[in-house]
Amino acid sequence: MSDHIITLNAGSSSIKFALFAAEGGEWPRMITIGQIEGIGVSPEFEAKVGGNKVKRALTGAELPKNHDDALKIIIGWLSETFPDAKIAAIGHRVVHGGPIYSAPMLIDAASLKVLEGFSPLAPLHQPHNLAGIAAAERAFPGIPQVGCFDTAFHRTQPFVNDTFGLPPQYYEEGVRRYGFHGLSYEYIASRLKDRDPAALRRTVVLHLGNGASMCAIRDGKAQSSTMGFSPLDGLSMGTRCGQIDPGVLLYLMQSKKMGAAEISDLLYKKSGLKGMSGVSSDMRDLESSEKPAAKQAIEYFVARIRRELGGLMAVTGGADALVFTGGIGSNSKFIREQVLVGMEWAGIVFDAAANQKGAEVISAAGSAVKVYVLQTDEEAMIARHTIRVAKLAPAVATA
Repeated sequence: MSDHIITLNAGSSSIKFALFAAEGGEWPRMITIGQIEGIGVSPEFEAKVGGNKVKRALTGAELPKNHDDALKIIIGWLSETFPDAKIAAIGHRVVHGGPIYSAPMLIDAASLKVLEGFSPLAPLHQPHNLAGIAAAERAFPGIPQVGCFDTAFHRTQPFVNDTFGLPPQYYEEGVRRYGFHGLSYEYIASRLKDRDPAALRRTVVLHLGNGASMCAIRDGKAQSSTMGFSPLDGLSMGTRCGQIDPGVLLYLMQSKKMGAAEISDLLYKKSGLKGMSGVSSDMRDLESSEKPAAKQAIEYFVARIRRELGGLMAVTGGADALVFTGGIGSNSKFIREQVLVGMEWAGIVFDAAANQKGAEVISAAGSAVKVYVLQTDEEAMIARHTIRVAKLAPAVATA
């Protein structure tokens, strides 16, 4: 029996999971990936093994009421489907590491308590990430639990891109620009290093999905991100507002008499693409919609990307490469075209035909900036970190 790693990414109503073999080579080998979504509502189990998909609704005795229940179903399925897999460690995506944790680490009771203190900074994610860790500890007592932080990659940001224009005591207290989607950026940087090392000298990565952000990278290290103190900042997202004048929040409190909970609900759940369009948070729905508000939501989304792109290129002194990733970045030909058309002033010459074909490189041959479309893989990044932190000895891969 060889060592295997489970990766978990717990959301508010879902748990994504993957199983990896800790085999030799730079990257662990994925065995399966899946999720349970709709926990507490209409839960469904879905997994992919090779080219086969397994999908079923969960009802009756299988109905998961919470993350503990969902994890038991996942573990049961993994045990039945892969009986020879010896689980040696579990890796977790943890959105917020705060100012303290800047690298993946073993989670214990003390660090878990510290991480709980960061929940107000990422209320949609952190509590559920930690619930996943607690559930995994109960299911696998004594097995190493490794936390991999979305904020860690951004800890190389210089002070000017890490702070706000506030008195210094707030920075010392942890009011900083943390950035997020760090596991995705780290994975893309690793893959770009294999494909085109020179491109990592000055790179801007666009992680566009239901959560969306962008990151300027120089020599493989993060320099600046569109997200800041929380995952609210920067680009408009599926249901999150993105950049907003703080005066708007004062207005909502003073003139509209809205409390913190009501404002939080507005900014996190009722804004962004869904709030602006009144249609959906799904870009595919908006692209197919004939409603003017849907078109306006897309236009705003693209305008913010183009504005942030100019700013991030200024941080790195230009760019050698752009990378589109995430659900929208990897799949929406329309959004990529809208972002790139007319960007010749920045050295970007767009190849519309390559974009329509779904090519990996969608910049023209003469473009000073090379534009890639790459699939991200946060699970692989978590598994890689987990093997290292848990000090697992990779097995020799067999044919």
